[in-house]
Amino acid sequence: MSKALEGVRILDMTHVQSGPTCTQLLAWFGADVIKVERPGVGDATRGQLRDIPDVDSLYFTMLNHNKRSVTLNPKTETGKAIFAKLIEECDVMVENFAPGAIDRMGFPWEKIQEINPRMIYASVKGFGPGPYEDCKVYENVAQCTGGSASTTGEIGRFPMVTGSQIGDSGTGLNLALGIVTALYHREKSGRGQRVTCAMQDGVLNLCRVKLRDQQRLAHGPLKEYPQYPNGEFGEAVPRAGNASGGGQPGWIVKCKGWETDPDAYIYVITQAAAFTGLAKAMGREEWLDEDHEWSTPEGRLPHLDQVFNEIEKWTMTRNKFEVMEILNPLNVPCGPILSMKELAEEPSLRATGTVVEVDHPERGKYLTVGNPIKLSASPSEVDRSPLLGEHTDEILIDVCGMSAEEIEAAKADGAV
Repeated sequence: MSKALEGVRILDMTHVQSGPTCTQLLAWFGADVIKVERPGVGDATRGQLRDIPDVDSLYFTMLNHNKRSVTLNPKTETGKAIFAKLIEECDVMVENFAPGAIDRMGFPWEKIQEINPRMIYASVKGFGPGPYEDCKVYENVAQCTGGSASTTGEIGRFPMVTGSQIGDSGTGLNLALGIVTALYHREKSGRGQRVTCAMQDGVLNLCRVKLRDQQRLAHGPLKEYPQYPNGEFGEAVPRAGNASGGGQPGWIVKCKGWETDPDAYIYVITQAAAFTGLAKAMGREEWLDEDHEWSTPEGRLPHLDQVFNEIEKWTMTRNKFEVMEILNPLNVPCGPILSMKELAEEPSLRATGTVVEVDHPERGKYLTVGNPIKLSASPSEVDRSPLLGEHTDEILIDVCGMSAEEIEAAKADGAV
């Protein structure tokens, strides 16, 4: 079986997380991703958060699988010529530099089009056009400016960012879709185009239910939020703790062992269709009597804190997996809080390739995430990340058509 993107060549000018997330996904699907790095230095994440001295960090290795590394200094004349040849021979160029960086290298979009009219030029930006378009953005900045932080956190307390990398990795996933879409369009048009994804846009897109609630708020209180009916609503969507964003009442409750295990919790959703089964499983059939104030969804809304307090009394008598085993057959939506340790050791995730063990020549074996997208007829494998400049000679010969003498001259010139 062939890989889905076999034959597509990517010029990877990305670094840190958002761009490498995008190009790694394309590489998993079989694209030939040529990662361009500074001679002697490489991607900054090679040296960040190291757990083993003088070895590529997990930060780098987990974002750069299945790629080839070439070192290049496009500030030299020889380096510029090599870069131009790479543009000519590649289908897509991806970058997440500060605004204008590629232009300052002497390769604005207009010149790239002249070199290769079929080139797709994909960029990650912090912001789209507007007052902040020239500002530099990191993960947590994107979460704060995209609406996530303002709607995340405990009720009445300060905003919080989430541990999920929705700004960086989330935008990288958007960019990968944009690239594949542009490649599909090129099959009909014969020409490339620009693809741009702003991190603020990507975070806001993932916060669509909060934008929904902002508009609902104009017509009255948000009844599924914990602030109803005894709290107050301001002009903007408030932080709501662990309330469900889907409109169904939900909360995280303690399970057996919570006193010593910080992850002995489970999320339970008390949607109307499942409430009968939940009440019976807990031995609280009286909640279903017609004259009980909790017998209807409307009756429960003003008392959700009490409802979940009672649910928690029951879940604290069982561990989180036992609670899930009882509630799942009753179609009560629930999910245990799984720690990173539990996820790393889960056999089913290893079996599906969601978690993969990789062998690296310098650091040895380590765990990484695999491709989250599964195709039935196109295999996706996870190969180790490249060492700095590991494929420089190979790429200069095979892609750029350079001779051994020309490569030695480029090295002497400091171009590679």
